Amino acid sequence: MTALAAGHAAVPLTQSRPVLAFDFGTRRIGVASGDLALGSAHPLVTLDARDRARSQLEISALIEQWQPAQLVVGVPCALDGSEHAMTRSARAFARALARRHALPVAHVDERFSSVEADALLREAGADARARARLVDAHAACVILRAFIEQQAARRQAAA
Repeated sequence: MTALAAGHAAVPLTQSRPVLAFDFGTRRIGVASGDLALGSAHPLVTLDARDRARSQLEISALIEQWQPAQLVVGVPCALDGSEHAMTRSARAFARALARRHALPVAHVDERFSSVEADALLREAGADARARARLVDAHAACVILRAFIEQQAARRQAAA
C-alpha cells in the first residue's frame, strides 16, 4: 500500500496524538485508531454507511472523543492503479471529512486491505460470521498500519 497525494501534510511522527483511519464503503465504514509516535493501530468500530446522516454523526462523535491530529482514508484503486467509481467515492468521503472537521486527511492505497484483514481474523480463529462483523474495522487498521509504516520510512529517509 502506498500513500496517495491528499493535499495535506502528515502530522510529524514525534507528536503523540491519535490518528483515525477509515475503510470507506457504501454499506459499512471501518474505523481504526492509532498513534504515529507509538506506531500503534487498533480496530475500533464498524459503522453502517447506509444511513449517511447517522454515520456522519457517529464519525463526528469519534473525532470529538479521540481528538485526532490526522485522519487517514483508504482509497481503492484497480490493480493497474487506475481509478473507478469506489475510488471517486472514497476521495469524496475524504474531502467531506477534511471540510467538516478541519483536519488533515491522508489517502492510502487500500488494495487488498479487506483481504489481509480477513486473513488475519481467520488466523486468529474467527468464524465466518465474526469475520463479516469485524473485517471492516480490521481493514481500517491495516490501512492505518500502512500509513504509519510509510511515515516512519519517510522519517528515516529524511534523517
